[in-house]
Amino acid sequence: MANDFSKGSVKKNIISQAIPLVLAQITQLLYNVVDRIYIGHLPVADSMALTGIGLVFPITTLIAAFTNLFGMGGTPLFAIARGARDDEKARKILGNTFSLLLISSVVLLGACYIFREPVLFLFGASENSYVYADDYLKIYLVGTPFLMLSTGLNGFINAQGFPKIGMLTTAIGAVLNLALDPLFIFAFDMGVKGAAIATVISQIVSAVWVLKFLTGKKALLKIERKNMKIDPRLVGKITTLGLSAFIVQATNCAVQVVCNATLKTVGGDLYVGIMTVINSVRDILHLPVQGITHGAQPVLSFNYGACEFDRVKQGIKFMAFLGIVYTAIAWIFVLLAPKLLISAFTDDLMMIEKGVPALHIYFFGFIFMAFQFTGQSTFQALGYSKRAIFFSLLRKAIIVIPLTIFLPQIGFGIDGVFLAEPISNAIGGLACFTTMYFTVYRRLGKSKTAEP
Repeated sequence: MANDFSKGSVKKNIISQAIPLVLAQITQLLYNVVDRIYIGHLPVADSMALTGIGLVFPITTLIAAFTNLFGMGGTPLFAIARGARDDEKARKILGNTFSLLLISSVVLLGACYIFREPVLFLFGASENSYVYADDYLKIYLVGTPFLMLSTGLNGFINAQGFPKIGMLTTAIGAVLNLALDPLFIFAFDMGVKGAAIATVISQIVSAVWVLKFLTGKKALLKIERKNMKIDPRLVGKITTLGLSAFIVQATNCAVQVVCNATLKTVGGDLYVGIMTVINSVRDILHLPVQGITHGAQPVLSFNYGACEFDRVKQGIKFMAFLGIVYTAIAWIFVLLAPKLLISAFTDDLMMIEKGVPALHIYFFGFIFMAFQFTGQSTFQALGYSKRAIFFSLLRKAIIVIPLTIFLPQIGFGIDGVFLAEPISNAIGGLACFTTMYFTVYRRLGKSKTAEP
């Protein structure tokens, strides 16, 4: 069988998947972060344009949530079916995922465009920041179908054993975005509108790349029209397994809304802008550990479907080790170079001065994220959807959101908003990993079937 993850070294299989994915995640970062870097250095808009872009985050995160619901729900099922040598089922999963992504993207585009003004003010916009947020959002939304298809279907390329092709999906679009941003923002003097146009063009190119591969000769399993017809049974399985990934992003959306609204009240537009920068730094530092865990997922899923449980255990241990080492290094870097990280996004001296202590608080105990990612990815890869859903809700909805509202009111002030994140990382990460270890890891191999 081509690209058989049940053969060879588990560590080598994970690394061969993870390295291209880490590179892909880094280039994907350019989609999300390059706009902020350029906009944060606009000479006329000062920090207000960056604050405006920060107000759009919850909407872009909501779009990512629906992408994950179907993309990350379908990909593990697809890999498990491949491991069980059921290619016909795998093709149907791919076709149904395509249809779900396309339909939901059109619905989201229309809904977000129609209600963008009241939503942005609900998310913490002021009269000054709304102008920048609206200019960016109404153009950015045009790219929603292309973004969801390219991101949601790219996992199916990796799950077929073509991580380099998957890496190129994001690399092509991200490099194009990097090149087009200064052209539209500065050369054409379009400001935030130019940033949005560059992003949409890049998303279109990425989507064309993914669809060309998944309908072409090189793909082992292709998107076929006959498999696009919605199968309620498959849709139920896809959405159930993808629900945890959806909740991760949906709760991120809720957290961003609560943080922006709270910061607008206790700190004003300046601290909404600081949170935009911190979210950008978080996106950067999360990417390698996400690449590691996402690279391990198809290997774990395939071996689980093939009932190679010892190999699944090896994969979980290796994934956890890499994640812990990386997050420890990243935490040290935040402690040593906070000004370097913040000044990459803004020249505003006040934002840099106030942002450094906020950054230190937010990333305190960053190493606990490795435990969260390892536990969550294991549940996701092996089909333990209910546990994945619970721990997605625990960290953000049950811990972060209440603390973000509560801590500023009991004397922590602005610092309380940033303190909610490390508290949730420690409690949620350890709870997720411990549960995974005792309820999944230690039981692997005690049953001859791959049913959770």
